Amino acid sequence: MKSDLGHGSRQEGSLPIAAGLAPEIESTEALSEAGDIRAPRDYEVLGGRTVLISALSIVIGGAAALVAQFFLRLIGLATNISYYGRFSTAVTEPAGGIRGPFLLLLIPAVGGIIVGLMARYGSSAIRGHGIPEVMQRILYGESRIPARVTILKPLSAAVAIGTGGPFGAEGPIIATGGALGSLVGQHLHVTADERKTLLAAGAAAGMAATFGSPVSAALLAIELLLFEYRPRSIIPVALASAVAASIRVAMVGSAPVFPVADLLQPTDSALAFYVLLGALIGLISVGITRLTYAIEDGFEVLGERFHIHWMWWPAMGALVVGALGMIEPRILGVGYSNIIGALSGSIVGRALIVLVVLKFVAWAVYLASGTSGGVLAPLFTIGSGLGAWIGALVAVAAPSIGVDPRIAALVGMAAIFAGATHALLTAIVFAFETTRQPVGLLPLLLGCAAAYLVSLLFNRHSLLTEKLARREGSVRTEYEVDHLAHVLVRQAASRKVISLRANQTLGEVRRWLQTPAKSEGGPSTHQGFPVLDESALLIGVVTRREVLDTAYNDDEVVAEIIKRPPAIVYEDSTLRDAADHMVLEGVGRLPVVDREVPRVVVGIISRSDLLSAHAPRLSAALDAKVTAKWR
Repeated sequence: MKSDLGHGSRQEGSLPIAAGLAPEIESTEALSEAGDIRAPRDYEVLGGRTVLISALSIVIGGAAALVAQFFLRLIGLATNISYYGRFSTAVTEPAGGIRGPFLLLLIPAVGGIIVGLMARYGSSAIRGHGIPEVMQRILYGESRIPARVTILKPLSAAVAIGTGGPFGAEGPIIATGGALGSLVGQHLHVTADERKTLLAAGAAAGMAATFGSPVSAALLAIELLLFEYRPRSIIPVALASAVAASIRVAMVGSAPVFPVADLLQPTDSALAFYVLLGALIGLISVGITRLTYAIEDGFEVLGERFHIHWMWWPAMGALVVGALGMIEPRILGVGYSNIIGALSGSIVGRALIVLVVLKFVAWAVYLASGTSGGVLAPLFTIGSGLGAWIGALVAVAAPSIGVDPRIAALVGMAAIFAGATHALLTAIVFAFETTRQPVGLLPLLLGCAAAYLVSLLFNRHSLLTEKLARREGSVRTEYEVDHLAHVLVRQAASRKVISLRANQTLGEVRRWLQTPAKSEGGPSTHQGFPVLDESALLIGVVTRREVLDTAYNDDEVVAEIIKRPPAIVYEDSTLRDAADHMVLEGVGRLPVVDREVPRVVVGIISRSDLLSAHAPRLSAALDAKVTAKWR
């Protein structure tokens, strides 16, 4: 059979053995007829497994939505008990409750002590933002989250937030939804990739149930958890997000989380301002990330110097929260009303900037102390407040520009999210879904892109991945197409195949291997050889080490040292298929065969061929002077 890779029988370079010189063996025909060929599997085909994972994700999405509502009620219960002295699960905020300065200082500290005890004697995994811990389990823990975290994370976060912690509920809900999906995956017979999908589905459902934002929740799963866009993963995540959002509508209604009156159509000059505003907010997000981790390092130093166990750090951070809460009680708790106030223009001027500054300090210190709470709502508060404040200044100083402070607040809210988390698309779509204001889409796109650019220029890692980078080393969270998946084997395989015949003796092959190679690709440079029978059909592959193994005598034939059926790859397979098959089979080279006649060898591909296939990609990405060194 002809092929563009060459013919598999008696290729140039094969060992020339005269007919009848080597003894015939009976097992050759048996091997060629009965032996199996180990072909690569197609791992990307959708089928029954995807349907199963999608069905499980729907169930997880519904459960995560119920858990989210339960968690919000739990926060309400802790808030009502702490600040109102009543037993109620109604969602409320600490600012309308106790005004006594001593109690405002004491209540957060008590919450910090409880969280510290839960972390030390329950699970230290409850400490932190929520999302970074989920990311760590996905990237380094095979998406396995301990069962106790599913219970302790929401309980600890409810205590921290309910006693005044300036955190968002979304981080713990996302972590809890992810833990729920992970638990389902651990108790069922699924692969690690499928378990990752279930975890991401639960996490996305948690966000969708909190904000009623199913599309941005699915995008968050892609940008921060999955780091891929494949049908077998995005379909289950999308279904889980949609189900969770539907249940939220049934339970609390369909009104936007952050209602805003109709916005002004932006002018060209206003759009230019929103770009500059996004860039400024992106720079501020860089400072927020660095300062937050600097404070965390400060707690580490303080703990080591004064021998203070990390269990007590949340209580120390909570004292700062309580002290700032005495100045501005609105910084306590989740504070969604503050975001609405900034977006709608009901909080303005000095009161707005004081709220933003104190909210940031309280959040950064308490978060760095190792307590349990989310980062999104505080970021939204800071970003929307800064955007509204700057927008109002410009609107008064230069009214001809046409700046709408409400759009500026919206851009600030989304831009700080994009800059701090490096989740550009999630930030844009989230701002739209939570306000339902299509006029803001163009300013959001411009402002968030500017913030993302500035943030990447100054910070390699985001607020969510910096901790992972410190623990695990380099963390790459970029989504990019696999180059090997777009190159066919026929484009990279070697046409010149040096093969052995099954009835050749090892002595003859060994003498041939010891002859000097006349050209590149000769016997001295090859490490593996396909073995063909009398009909030039593949029956196995032997390595140089096996041929030279002194455990075999010179009078034994090549067919007798074949240890297993040959692992092959088709000429129309991708290099990704070939690389995966090499890893699974534990080999460094694969005979290339025609799919219609899988025992006719038409080429061979090795690990070095896979590496060489990256040269065009690097040439396209790097400067020509750099890539010229490889040519």
